[in-house]
Amino acid sequence: MILAMALAAATSGAADAERAFASAAQKGQWAAFRAFAAEDAVMFVPKPVNAQAWLKDRADPVYAISWWAADSFVACDGAAAVNTGPWMRPRSVGYFSTVWLRQADGGWKWTIDSGDGLAAARPAGDAPKIHHASCKGSPGTVAAVRYRDGETGEGQSEDRTLAWRWHVAPDGARSFDAWMWDGHRMQNIIADRIAAG
Repeated sequence: MILAMALAAATSGAADAERAFASAAQKGQWAAFRAFAAEDAVMFVPKPVNAQAWLKDRADPVYAISWWAADSFVACDGAAAVNTGPWMRPRSVGYFSTVWLRQADGGWKWTIDSGDGLAAARPAGDAPKIHHASCKGSPGTVAAVRYRDGETGEGQSEDRTLAWRWHVAPDGARSFDAWMWDGHRMQNIIADRIAAG
């Protein structure tokens, strides 16, 4: 019932979906991850896995992770977003970056969830900063990158104003990048680099 209410509340924007997701996780972390994940969602443990398969039947941890969006980057058409911000749990802190796509019913599902630990938390305000892609001009695609080895995934909003790419090297080092259209070119808005191990 609580998850159903949280999912119903997450229909206005990706930052609201993130807030509902994080709130639901306090009542059952992996149950919330399953409920808010798209069928083809990818998470890193540290290698990329299908989130639904990895989360299936996984028991919730005693202490749930807490997180909130500090920034939400939204495509011009409002149908895709990338949220980023801090997370914390007992004795550890870090950051996350999550790709969200609006669903046919108006709700949101996450499709990529990445992040890493940090020695000290990143600063973040009480409310997320919402950044909207420009609706002017004619956005193109982000140049493809061909990695020598490892696994890669990428995507772009239907209106091409928001794009993302992840790569995991054979040693487990990974990157997550996102770009947003500013009316003239795609600007890099997130460049997460996670060391191996």
